[in-house]
Amino acid sequence: MTAAPKTATLPRPRAEDAFLRGARTPRRTAAVLRALVCAAAICGLTIELATTGAPLELLSRFTFQANLLTAGVFGWSAFRSWTGRGSAAPHLTGGVLLVAVIIGLVYHLIMTDNSFGYSAAGAPDAPATGTRAVSEQLLHTVLPVAVTLDWLLLTPARTLRLRFLPLWLFSALTYLGFVLARGALLSPDAGPRYPYPFLDVDTYGFPEVLAHAFALSLLLVVLATLLIALDHVRPRPRLRVRHRTGPRR
Repeated sequence: MTAAPKTATLPRPRAEDAFLRGARTPRRTAAVLRALVCAAAICGLTIELATTGAPLELLSRFTFQANLLTAGVFGWSAFRSWTGRGSAAPHLTGGVLLVAVIIGLVYHLIMTDNSFGYSAAGAPDAPATGTRAVSEQLLHTVLPVAVTLDWLLLTPARTLRLRFLPLWLFSALTYLGFVLARGALLSPDAGPRYPYPFLDVDTYGFPEVLAHAFALSLLLVVLATLLIALDHVRPRPRLRVRHRTGPRR
């Protein structure tokens, strides 16, 4: 009599594997969509670099650095999706989602209404036109919407954690320290010393700039906590991605 086949050593099916087997969105479709987000970020950044007269000042802007991060993370996620390994790590995708939401809110609620006497282009009463206007809409409107839709429609739910919050806040405070140090080291005739008017120490003074920074940091913490909470109560994406579950050949 032949012995019964051994099944005890076979790995137990995981819940996420069962979830992925029911997927309906091909992984390469998700890869193409994420590659398009990466391409939009690169396009907007390239236009900004090509049309600005001060590339070093542009490189110091939070929007530019954040969208550069967006391009990198979505490019990596597109590659991983194409090869069947899922998106990038949650602390990266969650961080990109957070900065995308902040960029969209700050642009549409603060910069465009001229609250600080500056236009969205960063100069007094000088709204962007032509290709510069296209890049601004890409970086401040299209990309925040695209990143949010990727989170809602393609990214598995319940992956964001409160332990990511210190890392995100530390990154924002590091950028604040960079901006203030850069402004203090540059000479007054070196052009714009501060990339954003609400961080301009010469105009508002150090205490008021710190108050602005504290308010933005509080906004970051509140938004991050809200996004983490929403990630744990939102339903699983209906357009979930089919990833490779077996060993690669």
